[in-house]
Parts: sequence; structure tokens; C-alpha cells
Amino acid sequence: MTTQTAPPEAPTKPERRKLDENTLRNLGLVGVLVLLIVVGIITKPDLYSDPTWVKNNFLTILQQASAIGVVTVGMTFVIIGGGIDLSVGAIVAIAGVWSTTLATQSYGAGGMIFTAIIVGTVVGLVNGVLIAYGKLVSFIATLAMMVAARGLAAQISGKQTQISTNSTINDIASTRPLGIPLLVWILAVVVLLGWVLLNRTTFGRRTVAVGGNPEAARLAGINVKRHTMLLFALSGLCCGIAAIMLTSQATSAQAAMANLYELDAIAAAIIGGTLLSGGRGTIVGALFGVLVFSTITNLFAINNLPTEVQNMVKGGIIVAAVLIQQFRFQSLTKLLKR
Repeated sequence: MTTQTAPPEAPTKPERRKLDENTLRNLGLVGVLVLLIVVGIITKPDLYSDPTWVKNNFLTILQQASAIGVVTVGMTFVIIGGGIDLSVGAIVAIAGVWSTTLATQSYGAGGMIFTAIIVGTVVGLVNGVLIAYGKLVSFIATLAMMVAARGLAAQISGKQTQISTNSTINDIASTRPLGIPLLVWILAVVVLLGWVLLNRTTFGRRTVAVGGNPEAARLAGINVKRHTMLLFALSGLCCGIAAIMLTSQATSAQAAMANLYELDAIAAAIIGGTLLSGGRGTIVGALFGVLVFSTITNLFAINNLPTEVQNMVKGGIIVAAVLIQQFRFQSLTKLLKR
């Protein structure tokens, strides 16, 4: 007697719509990257005619995107969960400064990495406790932490740049397994783990639920306060990893490092389709958002254009992305009301 197994259930229409929307958005971001490359070819044909330069420039873009990409993964989780973290740049700074003090460096590379990760996670955890249990708005709590962490980093470093004397840490930026920078491999691992955590675990499903409707999530049995706290701790963890990556690239750390990283991380997440009000977002889309901004930075650099113009372009892109989200959300709301 044979038993028949039921065929796998086909995705529902909302799921298919969401899948198609994410795919189209990612394809659109790929199109933007191609357009930026075309602009580079038109403006600097002499450089793009050299295959070796093109390859090295591509790896440079990826390497420049690595640290902010890791921070963006943590930021994406926070935004999907209905929050915002304005302190990520400051957390990177204090983690980097703390890990490069003479006392910490005396414990070697392991001690430096451990310190950066623990400091980042603990500061993120403090944010989470203030927001979840202190009932502070995430904007206010992380804004206060941004100021406090920068101040503490300046106090620890004595407002001086701290040089990393550990060759193992410094070599992270120059090591190239299989011809690809180790920093890019680290970014790839963090993105992969972030994707699995968001799409294949209960933690990810709870993150979407909490960001979409906190009250409904609470009634469904989710500990919203604890989950919110963990989301900010995760963001701090990513900042600690990024601190080591930046310290390796500069062979030093200072209180001013990772300046405006909060802007870049939020912008990349939004460009990648993460809804600013929470409840929706993708790790892959956020990664594409990081690559778009890194490519823009690279394009401005090779054309010797001022940073001020670059910042204005980034600001325009952010505004456009939010407006597109807003109009699409309003259209979807009207459709559902019908």
C-alpha cells in the first residue's frame, strides 16, 4: 500500500507579489549600477579601456563597501523591526578606539577583536534596553548614544589617533584569499548569515512581525521588548566587526572614524527596499544599496569631483527613494481598501 504525499503548496498571491517586487527592485538596482559604470566609461574612457584597472577598481569598490556593508546589515534588521539606529557610526568609533588602546593591544589580535565585538554589542544592548524597557523613542535614544559614544571615544583616545601595531589586524586589509580582499569575504559571510537569519529563522519572522504590527506580535506571543533589545544588540555586533575592518584599513582608530555611517547605512537600506516604518526589507537589497553608494563615491573620486557634490547627490537619492516608498505604500493601501 503506497501513501501519497501532498504536493507542496504553491505560494499565495501576496507572497508571489512580494517575491516579484523584491526581484524587480533588485534588478532595478543592478540597472543603476550598470548605468553608473556606463557613466564612468563615458567620462573616463582611458581608464576603463585597461582591463587590469577595471578589475582592480571593481575590487576597490567592494573593499570600500565592506565595512559600511556590515553596518548596513545590522541597520536593516533594526529598521525592519520598526526602529532606527543613529548611533552606528559612534559605536564603530568607540569599539575601534577601545580595541586599539595600549592595554587592549597587549592581548594581541584576539584581544582586539574580542574587545571590539563586545564593546559594540554591549553599547547596542544599552540602546535596546533604553528603547524596549525605558520606553524611549529609538530616534532619541540612539541620538543621545551617538553623542555620548563619540564623547567617550574622544575621552579614551585623548582626542588622538591611536596607531594599531598588531600586524595580524593590519594585514586583514591587505590579505587576498583567491585574489579577493579578505574584507570582501567578511562582508559576504555577514550578508549570508544575515540573509539566513532574516529569511530562514524564527528570529527573522519575529523581526518582520514586530516591525509590521508590534501589538499583533505581542498578542501572538512574541516578547516584543526582548526582541527589540536583541535587534539593537545585533546592530552593535555588526558595528564591532566593522570597527576591526576599518582599523585594519587605516592601521589606526580615532573618535572621528565612521563619520556619517548612520546616514549611509540608513540610505542603503532604504534604497534596497527596506520600509522606513518597519515590517519589510531584504538583506540582498540593502547590499545592492551599499554598492550603489560605493560606486557613486568611486565615480566621483576618479572624476575628481568634490565631496560636497557627492553628498548632494546622495541626499537627492535618499529623498527620491523615500518618496517612491511613500507613493507606493499609499497606492497599496488604497488597493487593499477596495
